[in-house]
Amino acid sequence: MKLPIKNTFTTELPSDSITENYTRQVENACFSYVNPIQTAQPKLVHANAAVGQLLGLNPSDLTSEEFVKIFTGNEILPNTQPYAMCYGGHQFGHWAGQLGDGRAINLAEVFHQNQTWAIQLKGAGPTPYSRRADGLAVLRSSIREYLCSEAMYYLGVPTTRALSVALTGDLVSRDMLYNGNPKNELGAVVCRVAPSFIRFGNFEIFASREDHKNLQLLTDYTIKHHYNHLNHLSETERYLAFFKEVCDKTLTMVTHWQRVGFVHGVMNTDNMSILGLTIDYGPYGWMDDYNPKWTPNTTDNQHKRYRFENQPHICLWNLLQLANALYPLINEAKPLEDILGNFQNAYQQAYLHMMKAKIGLYETDNNDAFLIQELENKLTLQEIDMTLFYRQLGNLFESENEVNFQTFSTLIESAFYTLNDLKVHQPAWENWFQLYQNRLQKETLTPTERKQKMDAVNPKYVLRNYMAQLAIDDAEKGDFNLVNELFEMLKNPYNEQPQFEKWYAKRPDWAKNKVGCSQLSCSS
Repeated sequence: MKLPIKNTFTTELPSDSITENYTRQVENACFSYVNPIQTAQPKLVHANAAVGQLLGLNPSDLTSEEFVKIFTGNEILPNTQPYAMCYGGHQFGHWAGQLGDGRAINLAEVFHQNQTWAIQLKGAGPTPYSRRADGLAVLRSSIREYLCSEAMYYLGVPTTRALSVALTGDLVSRDMLYNGNPKNELGAVVCRVAPSFIRFGNFEIFASREDHKNLQLLTDYTIKHHYNHLNHLSETERYLAFFKEVCDKTLTMVTHWQRVGFVHGVMNTDNMSILGLTIDYGPYGWMDDYNPKWTPNTTDNQHKRYRFENQPHICLWNLLQLANALYPLINEAKPLEDILGNFQNAYQQAYLHMMKAKIGLYETDNNDAFLIQELENKLTLQEIDMTLFYRQLGNLFESENEVNFQTFSTLIESAFYTLNDLKVHQPAWENWFQLYQNRLQKETLTPTERKQKMDAVNPKYVLRNYMAQLAIDDAEKGDFNLVNELFEMLKNPYNEQPQFEKWYAKRPDWAKNKVGCSQLSCSS
């Protein structure tokens, strides 16, 4: 098994002068060299052939003993030195100082078909940034990350990818509910893949220490390798254009989150990708019933800073922190403020365009924002499954026949967690449907064309928390069939897939308050 290695991060940026692996403050460096730990008995749970192909691996490579050893950290790729990145971050709105790759170890960069991919193991052991933690991960969180990153990719959401998930053969102690009752769980390692794992926090740590030399080195490196179309600009123009593009990519990412009902759960600045990718899948979740104030993170349960409706605002807040970090390179606040000032208007426009597509509206109408707000108000009156509602709405247009409220209510009732709620709120829904029907008169698409376009933005299948938990429950007993089934289904989330119809359903009652199905902790 050969990989086309071309390391740039470690050859062009400064390394930690200390080579021993112990917890410490790391200064004047972008990374520290550190090797993964040896595991007792590595065993592959699942490997992703599509991501392997991106790296230049053949399907046969993914089943080899060498693959399992390398991507669990038990062997080092030839001519490489694994490393952990140094970065800081704001956690829940407060500066936390140095954070860094506490349980992630980067193996190398691969250059294949004119694209660079960074390969990273999560759960491969402690690093100088592990603080009081062990740098390990458990099977439940590893399966969730593996499945989710690929689910997001096929939904069309910018994201890191996943190459593999494997058991280590070791037990890892975790207090999942933070209630003083730790227990041993199965250890695991996920191999994550992305063009880069650089975060907002990589820039913040240098700015916080007034290390402007390394701040500039890192910024120039990032632009050179990931925004190289900006290299022709003058220095200040280049940094401003870079920041503007990071804002644009972040806006695109969060608009997709809102489209599919995804809640990240831990939108700290150290979890924000400089490439606008969804990164670090911890206590995430898809909204089952439409509740804009929902967060899957138990740590955030009181203040709900990272709730669904607040995600765009948090992106802007995080971008402000990035602007503050880049300011020493620009020494002028107004251009940065102007870029940030445009974010809100740009998001509102992007959100309106996205929501119009979800309900099948493509012509211009000044009342569309009102129509969408009225719909969202109705959705919060009762428990309505977000994914089912929008997908069922597209089914109004399966035929060329004129639709009426009876047709509409019959279709959407399957999305109601309590069917009587539709009757209770029927006048409100009738009023909205009349507005919607009137608005549809201005559209030029045929009903069939409209359904096709709506189905392309409203997924039929998403990775609901209870589904992932069922796969985890089986996997912890040594049965990985459900992991494979969900993996295959989630590769085509917009298709009907009759063989997976059982997953096109509301969250079951038993999962509403079950640990791992409703809310999750950051414990991994």
